[in-house]
Amino acid sequence: MSRLAALVVALLLAGCAAAPRHPDAFVFGVLGDIPYTEREEAPFLAMIDRMNAEPLAFSIHVGDLKGSGACSDELFLRRRDEFNRFRQPLVYTPGDNEWTDCRRRHMGSGDPLDALARLRKVFFSDARSLGATRMDTDLQSACEAPPPSGCACAYPENRQWARGGVVFVTLNVPGSDNNVGYDAASDAEARCRDAANAQWLDRAATLAAAPQSRALVIAIQANPWDSKKPVYAALVKHVESLHARLNKPILFVHGDTHMYRADYPFGVPIRRLETYGSPFVGWVRVTVDPSRPELFTFEPQLVKFVPP
Repeated sequence: MSRLAALVVALLLAGCAAAPRHPDAFVFGVLGDIPYTEREEAPFLAMIDRMNAEPLAFSIHVGDLKGSGACSDELFLRRRDEFNRFRQPLVYTPGDNEWTDCRRRHMGSGDPLDALARLRKVFFSDARSLGATRMDTDLQSACEAPPPSGCACAYPENRQWARGGVVFVTLNVPGSDNNVGYDAASDAEARCRDAANAQWLDRAATLAAAPQSRALVIAIQANPWDSKKPVYAALVKHVESLHARLNKPILFVHGDTHMYRADYPFGVPIRRLETYGSPFVGWVRVTVDPSRPELFTFEPQLVKFVPP
């Protein structure tokens, strides 16, 4: 056999060996904790352009859309305009820098609950996503069960949607100890929000348990293993309980500590994905392909390191 013929045979065999891409396969992006500084603004916009060149079904921003400075409506509106530069849908869940930390002096010494109310007005005024192409989502506008005494049921920042048999859910779980331990009003807010998050997560799990569903993806801002207080313990335990309940892949996505990693920190085989954060301007390409042994695969995309 000639060398050319051998090469043709090898290519044909390689093509036969490659697993075909499943018709329900898709790709989505994960980013967060960016931009923090003026120096990160231009790389952040360049990153959006790069992501717009990708065949992404949608992207998820896991919070912290700012660094230091006041939690102003001007900044929120500017960031919303930047988020709407994404060609495909963008779903955003709030982080501590834009509401729970607004009480800090270097953040403007504001009222966190006022900042959250303004975030809801700017980013979560209807059931659609952000982005140039907007996607319909379900939002938490009613209680799935009676709430604790004194608690409301409207958490429009909490979203759910599905793609390719995968159920996605976002929960408002910020860093800085989940807004706990500052004052009575904040503790009451956290208690009510935790109850609403638990109901919303159970709703998503029920959808993911359906025969036509393949997996569940949970996205929050906080790294629940980074606090010295047990403020995230109930959430971690709740997520762990879903492993036996669903017997399907579960992907837990967060930001907060600015380190790309994909590992298994739970007590059960649930995958954790954390995306890059300032001073690293980057994102993670997540491929969902039912034809692969591992449903989710990750490709970190570091755009630029911006020294503080």
